[in-house]
Amino acid sequence: MGTISVTTYVLAALVVLALIFLKKSIVIIPQSETRIIERLGKYHATLKPGINIIIPFIDKAKAFITMNRGRYVYSNAIDLREQVYDFDRQNVITKDNIQMQINALLYFQIVDPFKAVYEINNLPNAIEKLTQTTLRNIIGELELDQTLTSRDTINTKLRAVLDDATNKWGIKVNRVELQDIMPPESVLTAMEKQMQAERNKRAVILTSEGNKQAQILKSEGEKTATINKAEADKQQEILHAEGQAQARIKKAEAEAIAIEKITEAVGKSTNPANYLLAQKYIQMMEDLAKGEQTKTVYLPYEATNLLGSIGGIKDLFKEA
Repeated sequence: MGTISVTTYVLAALVVLALIFLKKSIVIIPQSETRIIERLGKYHATLKPGINIIIPFIDKAKAFITMNRGRYVYSNAIDLREQVYDFDRQNVITKDNIQMQINALLYFQIVDPFKAVYEINNLPNAIEKLTQTTLRNIIGELELDQTLTSRDTINTKLRAVLDDATNKWGIKVNRVELQDIMPPESVLTAMEKQMQAERNKRAVILTSEGNKQAQILKSEGEKTATINKAEADKQQEILHAEGQAQARIKKAEAEAIAIEKITEAVGKSTNPANYLLAQKYIQMMEDLAKGEQTKTVYLPYEATNLLGSIGGIKDLFKEA
């Protein structure tokens, strides 16, 4: 009975050990991850996503340093997806000796796990230090204004340098972005005053340009108005002259008709001009007689002609 119990315990222990051995022999790798397997301390294989078989206690996953929430941690799994590192602000000095603080975002991806594990001891720290030194070198070649206005240029240069330097580490740098550029407070104050002065300058220039255009438009308007008025006066004078000419023509035509009528009435024996002249003198005498302030009446030298005209009219009425 005791022998059976010992045998049972031994079998049970062997089964448990077999299960443990089997469990440790099967390694399931999630998608977009991998592991570096060392056999007795030497590189053996790079596991692919899915089910992988290893020899327990002989094959061991290589520990890999990664960054998690800003802290360096060891992990057996190597993430093959694109990763982003948000580096803390660092002090840099521009070409014109302006000290400022800059922090950057680095997007990279592990493309060769073997190199990422064996070519560099601490990959996240190496990337961070390389980014900082490269950023200092690039900013040191630029002045303050260029630094503030050339982010794309800085990003391109930084990405090219980092991608070339990290190639031997099995890293592909996809993108670098400068997140914040913080000049000193004194520089910010000076820049604000400069921008305000520039705005005031543009405002004065725009105001003067507006006044200039207004004066030009006003002078052009006055010029056009003067020309139009002169043209209108000219047209008015022309029309007035034409009207007077037409009136004189009509008056002459009317007098000609009147003379013809008078000639027909008095006959050819009497001069119609004397008749008309007598009428003019009579009308003039009536106008002089109507004036209340008139004391003296002046008769022209040709008054005898007037009398003769009146006599002619008298003879005309007698004959009638």
